[in-house]
Amino acid sequence: MATRLNRKALDNARALVKKGKVERDIRDDWSEHAPSTDEENSFIDKQGFEEFSKWHLGIDREQSDGTKGSVSFPFGDFKKVHRCAIISLESRAAQYDHEDIAKAAKDLLEQIDGD
Repeated sequence: MATRLNRKALDNARALVKKGKVERDIRDDWSEHAPSTDEENSFIDKQGFEEFSKWHLGIDREQSDGTKGSVSFPFGDFKKVHRCAIISLESRAAQYDHEDIAKAAKDLLEQIDGD
């Protein structure tokens, strides 16, 4: 399985949660809160792909570097971590046997809910 935990993204998410940059939304909100393709492209144009990748807990080194296909499991809107995204990605990661990503998401959720 090529997708693995993106440690830089996990560090970014933890730091954002620690700073209180969290949207405490509910489970099904992510489909409405997720950045659009245009918002993603604008972010990449302004901040670069490396910064974009820090908003995705999954990374696939078998995909071409610097492509959207090389990252997965987004957790925020480029400003805040979204609780609904963490819930969604934890479930999806567990479903596809990405245990390291599912565990990281569970730990983030505990950090968010513990604050």
